[in-house]
Amino acid sequence: MTLPLILYRSLRQHALSTLVTAGSIALAVGLLMVVWMVKAQSQRAFVETSTGFDAVLGARGSRLQLVLNAIFHLEASPGNISAADFEQIRRHPAVKAAIPLAVGDNYRGYRIVGTQEELFTKVEYARGRRYVVQPGGRVFAGAAHEALVGSFAAERLGLRVGDTFQPYHGLIFDPKSQHEEVYTVVGILEPTNTPADRVLWIPLAGIQNMKGHDPKFATDLSAVLLQLRTPQAGFMLDMMYNRQGNRLTFAYPVGAIVANLFGKIGWFDRVLALVAYLVAFVAAGSVLASIYASMSARRRDLAIFRALGARRHTLFTAVVAEAAVIGALGAAAGFVVYGALLMGVARIIRAQTGVALDVFAGHPVLWIAPVAMVALCALGGVIPAIKAYRVPVAETLAPTS
Repeated sequence: MTLPLILYRSLRQHALSTLVTAGSIALAVGLLMVVWMVKAQSQRAFVETSTGFDAVLGARGSRLQLVLNAIFHLEASPGNISAADFEQIRRHPAVKAAIPLAVGDNYRGYRIVGTQEELFTKVEYARGRRYVVQPGGRVFAGAAHEALVGSFAAERLGLRVGDTFQPYHGLIFDPKSQHEEVYTVVGILEPTNTPADRVLWIPLAGIQNMKGHDPKFATDLSAVLLQLRTPQAGFMLDMMYNRQGNRLTFAYPVGAIVANLFGKIGWFDRVLALVAYLVAFVAAGSVLASIYASMSARRRDLAIFRALGARRHTLFTAVVAEAAVIGALGAAAGFVVYGALLMGVARIIRAQTGVALDVFAGHPVLWIAPVAMVALCALGGVIPAIKAYRVPVAETLAPTS
């Protein structure tokens, strides 16, 4: 009896338990790979997604809150800054570009942000990349009641060039707080895979002068996005605003601030990883339990194999190989689980933050996890293999009556 034949017959005879066990392994491998990939991908995507700006200037408060509000459009604004503060930073010799933002309204849950046309005509949101308006559209003009809509928001809201909408007050959608102003969509942005895709952009004056807003703050801004001429300029402005001043906050560098966020929630990643490891060990244990539980039914078959010439070490190897094959089948199916879970998680992250994960990106965990799982399953097959090794031929094949 050859090893492949013994292995094939055993897998076919216990096909149901093999499939069930392989399914649990697939779930373990897929979950483990998803946890690691979401951790690595999300951290990279958030750190790199700074929309091309080096720093953010805003009201006194948390630098992280300021960055999340101005760049990721996730938090509420910590407060307002005056037009005079904007002019001062705009004219500073260390500043290459300064783009003002005003927030405070939404359309069916998607933020409306007031800004200047220069954001879309003169500024690169990534190195060598500028915002592009889809054919048939254009950037809003001056103080007109016009809007330029991010691709994701346009898709979800069903907005097209020429459509109109009325903003709602506040950052959370409330049907009872609709503004009187009517805005016309004059352009849809090409996808950028950044938070800008989830925003409805209108002229700065549109937010500032919208009816229902306090006229005392008609010239105030929520934040200013900044591009600096040199890295040294960032440290100089940090000293001026954060250490010597007490009215404004200068959030710099943006990437380090976001990375600090992931450092604070690192415990959550570790908990998810621990859960994935536990699932993996339980799956490996299920291989051991499945094969071990079937050993009593296999005793006579194993004895017959021995009588036909199979050696003890052949049977030992066959059982270990069977466990490894089950692990390999589960690991292969784990990629299906991984793909489905990762695409679902990526869709949720993009819907909530606008940040896109690359579901086809490579990572060492994509081969380490399957190989480790196969090895763990093979290790789990050692105990039942020892039992198979010790099956007595004569005693097992002896007549019972």
